[in-house]
Amino acid sequence: MSDSIRWGILGTGGIARTFTTDLRAAGLDVAAVGSRSAESAEAFAAEFDVPRAHGSYEELAADPDVDVVYVASPHPFHAEHALLMIAAGKHVLIEKAFTVNAAQAERIAEAAREAGVAVVEAMWTRFLPHMVRIREIIAAGTLGDVRTVLAEHDQDLPDDPAHRVNDLALGGGSLLDLGIYPVSFAIDMLGLPTRILAHSTMSATGADRQTAIIFEHEGGRQSMSHSALDAAGRVGAQIIGTDARIEIDPWWYGATGFRVVGPDGAVLEEYTDTVESRGMQYEAIEMERVIRAGEHTSPLMPIEQSVAIMHVLDRIREQIGLVYPGEQGAGY
Repeated sequence: MSDSIRWGILGTGGIARTFTTDLRAAGLDVAAVGSRSAESAEAFAAEFDVPRAHGSYEELAADPDVDVVYVASPHPFHAEHALLMIAAGKHVLIEKAFTVNAAQAERIAEAAREAGVAVVEAMWTRFLPHMVRIREIIAAGTLGDVRTVLAEHDQDLPDDPAHRVNDLALGGGSLLDLGIYPVSFAIDMLGLPTRILAHSTMSATGADRQTAIIFEHEGGRQSMSHSALDAAGRVGAQIIGTDARIEIDPWWYGATGFRVVGPDGAVLEEYTDTVESRGMQYEAIEMERVIRAGEHTSPLMPIEQSVAIMHVLDRIREQIGLVYPGEQGAGY
């Protein structure tokens, strides 16, 4: 590996474009892009001044000048593409949701251990500056006993049945695309749930149009979340303790600000967002730290927790009756 860590981008869609924009702004080394077509890869490379464009993911995996690959394909292809890169000895940062189900997540974790490469889920919220400060406040005991986490992620997204958010074949539905954020957030704050209650309303395509989730966590603590594809909400969040609460500004899962508020309504601390970009560079910077340190994952988003979260999502899907194509009878 050269002095700089060289990134490969797998996929040329919207999230890959945003991620690459933030990598460029942070001065990180984007060495190559891979797509299912040479035309798409070349257009992406020209737009972002990427030195090499590959017309297949296999070519990207074989590129000796790529150290780590950002997997930005649709959810159902994360496992296949991550395993391809791991087999080629690449470290991988895998876009959320980590996979479609826990069985796929476990295969990635096992393959990464055997190959000796680092794997991290690209849950970019975990790495943002406001979340770093929130964890410091909680660790200092400012909130007292943290009892409740509330978060919602309701958007008005395209209603075209063929759009990826509505297409079951592409992992469509609010859970994997939007609900994963408050689910991961609740687990980050309170740990894995001990009990799960979930209910959904399905769309005409069979995807979950909206999903409400209640978790019970150790010690009787609770978290509640809601996600929806077809109705825009405030996209706010709160962390409520016995001594104070944190009110995170919309959109809480992106770079934003928050207030620490006492029981009497007095503002104890106000944090202002100073991130000029979307903020996806922070997960990349942490990924580079992990690689340089010779670690297998990040303590901010351990692969072991990504696997556990996929088990939680599997249990939610069992309750709401959401099955993706190819899963029935496959022992997923």
